[in-house]
Amino acid sequence: MTTTTLAVLVPLLPFLAAVAGLLLGRTAPGFVRPLAVLPALASFVLAVLVAADQGGGRAIDAATRLTPTGSVPIDLALHIDGFAALVAVLVAVVATCVQIYSTGYLRDDPRYPSYAALVSLFTSAMLLVVYSGDLMVLLVGWEVMGICSYFLVGHYWETPEARAASLKAFLVTKLGDVPFLIGLFALATDAGSFRITEILGAVASGNLHHPTLIALLLLAGVAGKSAQFPLHTWLPDAMAGPTPVSALIHAATMVAAGVYFTARLLPVFQASSAAMTVLAVMAAVTMAGSALAALAQDDIKRVLAYSTIGQLGYMTGALAVGDRGAAVFHLLSHGAFKALLFLAAGTVIHAAGTNSLAAMSRMGNLRDRVPDAYWTMTVALLALAAIPPFSGFFSKESVLGAAEHTATGHTAHAPGAAGWIVLVAGLLTAVLTAAYATRLWLLAFRGRGADAPSHGRQPLTMNTVLWVLAVPSLAFGGLAYRVLPDWFGGGSLAPALTTSVLGTGLALAGGIVTYGAWRHTTALTARTPMGAVAAHHEADAGLVEAEAIASHRPAYGDIAYAPDPADPGRLLLGPLHRHAAAGFHLDAVYAALLVRPVLAAADLVRFLDREVVETYVRAAGGVPRLLGAAVRRAQTGNVQTYVSALLAGTVVLTVAVVLVATGA
Repeated sequence: MTTTTLAVLVPLLPFLAAVAGLLLGRTAPGFVRPLAVLPALASFVLAVLVAADQGGGRAIDAATRLTPTGSVPIDLALHIDGFAALVAVLVAVVATCVQIYSTGYLRDDPRYPSYAALVSLFTSAMLLVVYSGDLMVLLVGWEVMGICSYFLVGHYWETPEARAASLKAFLVTKLGDVPFLIGLFALATDAGSFRITEILGAVASGNLHHPTLIALLLLAGVAGKSAQFPLHTWLPDAMAGPTPVSALIHAATMVAAGVYFTARLLPVFQASSAAMTVLAVMAAVTMAGSALAALAQDDIKRVLAYSTIGQLGYMTGALAVGDRGAAVFHLLSHGAFKALLFLAAGTVIHAAGTNSLAAMSRMGNLRDRVPDAYWTMTVALLALAAIPPFSGFFSKESVLGAAEHTATGHTAHAPGAAGWIVLVAGLLTAVLTAAYATRLWLLAFRGRGADAPSHGRQPLTMNTVLWVLAVPSLAFGGLAYRVLPDWFGGGSLAPALTTSVLGTGLALAGGIVTYGAWRHTTALTARTPMGAVAAHHEADAGLVEAEAIASHRPAYGDIAYAPDPADPGRLLLGPLHRHAAAGFHLDAVYAALLVRPVLAAADLVRFLDREVVETYVRAAGGVPRLLGAAVRRAQTGNVQTYVSALLAGTVVLTVAVVLVATGA
């Protein structure tokens, strides 16, 4: 079997599994779990074989004409280089882990068959994006992922927050997809083809006539799909879906698609210095803003959601300084430890028995209750904080090193200003990342919240997946930075001394300061009477309201919610905490700038339709009705009346004729 055939089967098997799962889910429930797990596992094996055959060498290209268009043709094409081969392995392994984990996490869910089928379709769509060599075919996978995210985020559709979150995710990403589609057509028109290889050839030969316009249009779609400022607000709310879905979206699909697309077409963006600067600013604002917001969240999944936004900011920052090797390196590393973080958080939530206990202020004594989640999440948080020798250290340092090289003029792949923007924002985010990672660990596993009811030991499938993902979270980075350059075109990914010392030092400082703040607030709370603590929180009730509004849900349902008085985030952020907890009120800004004007315009259209258009319609029918009524009144049925009217008319006509004749 040829490598091309194997590559076709990689996205095809999950697609067939999705179709079979939707058809057999109700009639043959015994086949649902095998149909969910086995095709994903087979796809992973085939992706590994394709990667082994590609080996970081010459790209594998194959194409067949899909349809004649009369202008720019569309081809069913494959383009598998080192980037595509490794990203496909990441997607397949995370999807397999999510499907295995879900068999335990959703074992009592009546809608598990449709859930598993949609996860398979989601996986297939992302693999299509990864392997596609034609932008129109890539767009199919891009949009199918949007539909799947709508249904999966809204899996618990009985709850209003899930319905609102799924609709918001769909609409916000579509807001970016409209200019993205225009940008694709403009790019294909300039290059004369939708084929990625031919587009890159056109860029290299200088035949791209509108690089800035095209790049900015494409960036809108990337910002929506990869949750970058200002189109990132859908991702924290998407936590209303099942936790395994969050792991899949955040680690290997959906949000990774925008970064991967930009990496694949990076020369298009590099053709415009303005676009690279915009990309750098977008990455910097995303990194710093999301890290501050994560430091103020109480829901463990929302902390991880903002964390994903920030780490994607690192990836787009690497792209902004022209180093797609560093961007994809961090994409691969982040995929492992972020999947582990979400699945470990799912184990914690599963142990509590309800999503409403995802509030870290309610957690207590979890270290002994969920030891597997405790140890594996500790590994993942150390990787997230970029502490050596965990994988996040090596991948994040490759980003900072690339930014430092661009800032100091050692490379000319991007403007020097972009390098300084990414470097400063990256170092600031390193401090904040370590701070919120430490805070999450302290509140979740050493907090003093009320104990949740025990639901027994977690299923073996869930705990096994955690330990499987812990291995690359610990060991991937140290091996990858030596091997991956051969797959990524030869650029060095080794940590640089300056940024390594700065990044690690700042991360350690962030963690130590957060721990000190936690100890201080814990000691202060222990000495403060509970009445005074309650009064303090009553005075700060606006924060709870802001957090509830930001998450589009009540403050944890029927649970009496109060922020943990030992929360170090409140002390570290001070007055900024209130605004960070509400995501810096971006939803309110969008409501003022977009939602309210649209609703006002809709009200105006409804008024005009009802009071103006319908008035003319009613008048058009009213005039004939009045004439008919007048004629009907004349038809009395009295012959004498008719003869009198006839004689009167005759007299009038005679007089008129005489007057006319006399005048003549």
